[in-house]
Amino acid sequence: MNEKLLIACPVETTLALIGDKWKVLILRDLMDGTRRFGELKKSIGSVSQKVLTAQLKTMEQDELVHRKVYAEVPPRVEYTLTQIGYSLKPVLDSMMEWGLEYKYNLRDGKNI
Repeated sequence: MNEKLLIACPVETTLALIGDKWKVLILRDLMDGTRRFGELKKSIGSVSQKVLTAQLKTMEQDELVHRKVYAEVPPRVEYTLTQIGYSLKPVLDSMMEWGLEYKYNLRDGKNI
């Protein structure tokens, strides 16, 4: 059984699954559809290949991401969100809205 499912608090469960900076950015990029490893690396930017590989592997184990390998030379690998991964869209949308409001209020010197 996935240890993340044993956490009593649902907020902690969510954070255990996506609480990493890179995982949220991977989710953001995959919300628009299937991406190859190189496309994700380029879009995310400062993440190392080793870290991106590890994050994608963990997300695949957590059933957030599906990895498809094509039997070609060189091999082509594509990543797509699973249904569970896509179900995080409202969470990411809320984070985006909150971030926009926060930046807007900071820019205008308003107290939130």
